[in-house]
Amino acid sequence: MFYCLLATGFEEIEAITTVDILRRAGIDVQTVAIRSTGDSVTGGHGITLSCDIKRKQVSFEDIEGVILPGGMPGTLNLEQSETVQRVIEFCKENNKYICAICAAPQILGHLGILKGKKATCYPGFEGELIGAEIVNEPAVVDGKVITGKGPGATVDFAMAIVTEVKGAEVAAKLKDSMQCQK
Repeated sequence: MFYCLLATGFEEIEAITTVDILRRAGIDVQTVAIRSTGDSVTGGHGITLSCDIKRKQVSFEDIEGVILPGGMPGTLNLEQSETVQRVIEFCKENNKYICAICAAPQILGHLGILKGKKATCYPGFEGELIGAEIVNEPAVVDGKVITGKGPGATVDFAMAIVTEVKGAEVAAKLKDSMQCQK
């Protein structure tokens, strides 16, 4: 199970598109409301999502990875959450996927997860990716850490996750069916 963690102010394209593509590929993914009450979260552009589960329902038994969409103040709200910190730490300690896009890779940089790893982010956040080798690509995979540049790179980011989890053939078929450029 992948968890896509959503906090108020998240970047809608990065969350919705990534979840959609992973589900099309047959990857179990649930959206998680990172807030004290309720199951809905409003993104940075006023789109409100009803999440699959609340933060207290996250199970560490079946977690395969975590997805952190960017956006502001969504990234800051994610970083302030104890639940988010626990999920990231669990994934790091148990060699699970840690995926972050746009501004969200800064969370990984602050936690020391990017030391010695290649990574990308939204322009202007490079200084927050502490210890990373910055790569100017739409999506970057370095071991179990997958980072994406921003909203326009979301399909590349999601396809990188699909490629890692399901293989290049599944990703290629999905790209073809979705009419992605080659």
